[in-house]
Amino acid sequence: MTVFSAYSDEEISTYLQDQVKDGTIYTDEKTLKKQSFNPNASGGETGLARAFVEAASVEDIQGVLRTARKFHIAVVPQTTFSSTVIGSDGIDGAIIISMRKMNQILEISKEDSVAVVQPGVVNGDLDQAARKQGLFYAPDPGSKPFSSVGGNVSTNAGGMSTVRFGATKDNVLGLKAVLADGRVVKLGGRTLKQAFGYDLTQLFVGSEGTLGIIFEITVKLMPIPLGKSVMGVAFFKDMSALAAGVTAVRMSGVYPTMLEALDGNTVKALDRFEGTHYADNSGSMLIFRLDGSSDESVGVLNDLLAKHDAQNVQVTTDPDEQKALEKLRQDMLPAVFSGNNHLMEDMAMPLSKLAPMMDFLQDLGKELGIKIYTAGHAGDGNVHPTYTWSEDENEVPEVIIEALRKTFWKTLELGGTISGEHAVGMMKNQWNNPELGETVDQLQHQIKTLFDPMNLLNPKRKID
Repeated sequence: MTVFSAYSDEEISTYLQDQVKDGTIYTDEKTLKKQSFNPNASGGETGLARAFVEAASVEDIQGVLRTARKFHIAVVPQTTFSSTVIGSDGIDGAIIISMRKMNQILEISKEDSVAVVQPGVVNGDLDQAARKQGLFYAPDPGSKPFSSVGGNVSTNAGGMSTVRFGATKDNVLGLKAVLADGRVVKLGGRTLKQAFGYDLTQLFVGSEGTLGIIFEITVKLMPIPLGKSVMGVAFFKDMSALAAGVTAVRMSGVYPTMLEALDGNTVKALDRFEGTHYADNSGSMLIFRLDGSSDESVGVLNDLLAKHDAQNVQVTTDPDEQKALEKLRQDMLPAVFSGNNHLMEDMAMPLSKLAPMMDFLQDLGKELGIKIYTAGHAGDGNVHPTYTWSEDENEVPEVIIEALRKTFWKTLELGGTISGEHAVGMMKNQWNNPELGETVDQLQHQIKTLFDPMNLLNPKRKID
C-alpha cells in the first residue's frame, strides 16, 4: 500500500533541530542502534528510532514534545537504559529523549531531610552525597552503582532495602514533569505529609514514561542510624524452610534491612562462578543485614534462626567481609546467566504465600524438565525465578513460555502481582486484564488518554 506522507524525513529533522536549543541530537545509525536495542531486555519486539536527543533543559523536553505533536511521532524517555522489560527501547520512527545529561543534585537539605535531583542522577551518587551530611538515600534496587533516580521513579524500583525502607514510591515526595501537550506540572512537594487533592505524584511513580516526562524529583532522606552494621548468611534445607525463618525474623522487631534468598540451584551456580563451596551446606541460602543493630537484636536473630533449623549461621561486623557478602549477592545473576539463555522474572507475593510459591517453582521445574533458579527479596515477598535453556537455541522454547504462563497464573491465584519491581514495559503489558480486572483495565486506559490523548509517550509500554 502506498502511503503519501505530508512531511519528509528531512523536514521533520529540521524542525526537531530548531526545537532543541540546549541539548544534542544524534541521527547516525551507530548511535540509533545502540540506544534503540537494549541488551539487558529479554526478548520482544523493538524498533529503530529516527533520532536520539540528549536533553539539557526543560525547553528541550518541550521542544521534543512539540515536534512529536506536530508530526505524530512517538517519544521514548530514557536515562541509563538499563530496563529489563523493554521499557525504554526504540520504536520504529520514534524520538528517544535521554535524560542522562540532566544529572545534577540540585539540593540536599539536612533541615528538611530531602534531596532535589534531576532524573539522570545515579542512585549511588545521591546516596554518597547525602552520607557526607549524615544522611542516606534508602532505596537500593540492586543497581545502585548505575541506575538513575529518574529510572527508579519511572519503574517504582524496589530492591534489597525495601523490607525496611519501602520501594521508590515510599521515598518520593514530589516531582516536576512536562506533559504531552507541553505544560509543566509540579506535583507534591517537600513536606513529609500532604493530603491536598488527588495524589498525582504517586500516579507518576511507576508510570514508565507514559504520562509525562519527569525532570525534577524531590526524595526523602534519612539519618544514618547509630549502632553497628551486621551481615551474615544462614542455610536451610530448602526455600520453604527459609521462607518460614524469614517470616519469624521479619515479625521479631529486629527490623532487618536485607533478607535475600537464594535457592539450591542458585547457590550451586554461585559455587561454580566463585569457586566456593556454599552448596555443600544445604538447599538454600539467606543473606541478611541489620543496620543500627544492638547486641540484643543480634541475639534475637540468632535465636530465631536456630529455632527454624538454620545451619552454618555466620555473622560479621567486619566491613571487608560484609562487602564480600554483598558481592556474593551481586554476582548471583552473572553466575546464573553464565552459559545459558535466560529469562528472569519478577513477582511479588503476599508474605504468607512466599513459601507456597517457592514450592510451586521447585515442582514446576521438575514437571517441565527445565532448570529454574529462584532468588529474591524474601523480606518483602519479591521472587525472581530465572528460567534457563541452551545457548544453542536462539528462540525462546515453548516449554519456557509454558512455564512463564503457569508461573503468572499461579502468582495471581495466590494473590500476588506479576510485576513487583521491574515494571511492565512490553513484556507483560497484555496481562493487565488478568491482573487488574476488566474495570480497572479500562480505567488505566482512560487515565492514559487523559494525560496523553495522542498516545505519543512510550506507547505500547505499561498498558497495551
